[in-house]
Amino acid sequence: MTAYRSHSCWTDPGRFATELASLPEDPASLLVTVQGWFLHGDYLTLYDGAPEPDPAASRATLPFSERLAQVEALSAAPLSEPRAFDKRVVVTCRDYALALTSLLRAKGREARLRCGFATYFPPNRFEDHWICEYRRPGDTLWQRADAQFDGAHRRHLAISFDPAALPASAFLTAAEAWKALQQGRATSDEFRHGSDGGHWFLQVNLARDLLALAGQVTSPWDDWRNAGAAKRNANQTRSARIAQAIRQAEARGPSEERELAPFWL
Repeated sequence: MTAYRSHSCWTDPGRFATELASLPEDPASLLVTVQGWFLHGDYLTLYDGAPEPDPAASRATLPFSERLAQVEALSAAPLSEPRAFDKRVVVTCRDYALALTSLLRAKGREARLRCGFATYFPPNRFEDHWICEYRRPGDTLWQRADAQFDGAHRRHLAISFDPAALPASAFLTAAEAWKALQQGRATSDEFRHGSDGGHWFLQVNLARDLLALAGQVTSPWDDWRNAGAAKRNANQTRSARIAQAIRQAEARGPSEERELAPFWL
């Protein structure tokens, strides 16, 4: 799908494109480059001299070009060089995935963001997470990569697999999570973001994954933290419809945002 090789307003590196063109071609090296720019706001204690946490700022997903401007503002070193921990931008998993997607597209690879659930965050069995999917040249299958997991992360969580090539069991897209629920391989309460979870939260990620496939990296569903108890509801029919739309989007490529409006209005 050639559309996943083209930049969106979210993945376009803007004025940084020329400098990024000199980066290595292989996904594993690009993943390490991304790790040299960022720190995840939930794991700052793993790094000596890391910045103070600012949840509100780090959760604000920005276009990749704006994140790179923040990286540049903290250090004038070439983007190919890792920053000291106190000179890295504090972000979330979605920013790591967005950055890797942009770098892979710049190298002519098909790449896209996915929203779903990872299996490598204790104590929850399936934890809310964003990753990048990409295709190797000549391959019809999508490979999954998690740019967030540098050496400190892997040691902390005892991760032994290659973050540039996630095993099949490591991450479920929201549609795959819905399928696991329908087949009795998981319960709705196992799909979580910290203390939040259940069918309602699974439906949040279904909507966000569908939108991500359409190139809409952020959406009204990102305000889920502000939803009161009365709004935290979901229904089987709606979730099934979104999961089906995800499968169709996976097969046909990005759709126009207007086609997706009924899923969040």
